[in-house]
Parts: sequence; C-alpha cells; structure tokens
Amino acid sequence: MDGKKIYYSLRETEKETSIPASTLRYWEKQFEQLNPRKDGHGNRYYTQEDQEVIKRIKYIRDELKITRIEAIRKELQENEKHSDERQAALEILLRMKEELCEIRKIIKHDD
Repeated sequence: MDGKKIYYSLRETEKETSIPASTLRYWEKQFEQLNPRKDGHGNRYYTQEDQEVIKRIKYIRDELKITRIEAIRKELQENEKHSDERQAALEILLRMKEELCEIRKIIKHDD
C-alpha cells in the first residue's frame, strides 16, 4: 500500500479543494463527472479522482473565467486533456512563485 486514502470526507475535500461544502453539493447535481459515494446517513465520500474533477471545475471557473454551468460542462467534456495541462502548468507556476518568495525572504534576512 502507498499510504493514500481511498475516500475523503466532505470536510477533507472542502479543505483540499478550497471549495465550500454547499458549492460541492451543488456541483454534484450539475456535473455528472462528480459523483461521490454516500453512506446510509447521506455522508459524502470523495475519491482522489473526484477531488481532481473539483479542482478542474474550479480552474475552469476561476482561471479560464468560464462561469456558466453549461459552458463549464462543455469545457470539461471537450477539453479535458487541454484543461488538465493548463491546470498543471498553473500549479507549477504557483509553486515556483512560493519558492521564489521564500528565497527572497532568505536574501532579505541575510542583508
């Protein structure tokens, strides 16, 4: 085993994706790609793949500025690979920015 969890609670997914629970529940109804498991009490459990779909929807909405549900659905279906590549590039750039900010702090501290 690689130590990764198979299922994540709504709260864990909310924290991981920075998407509020109410939005996650709404998106479940709007996007067929997002279908978490539910237990007998109605508690939601998301897989890593579910979380990736959520991050992709968030990227399309926030970075590509596509806000209409129908348009997001279309982007998810037609441009899944292209969207994934742009999202991955953005994540790399954000990590680089964080690292550069840390380097800057170190340099300023040494002055």
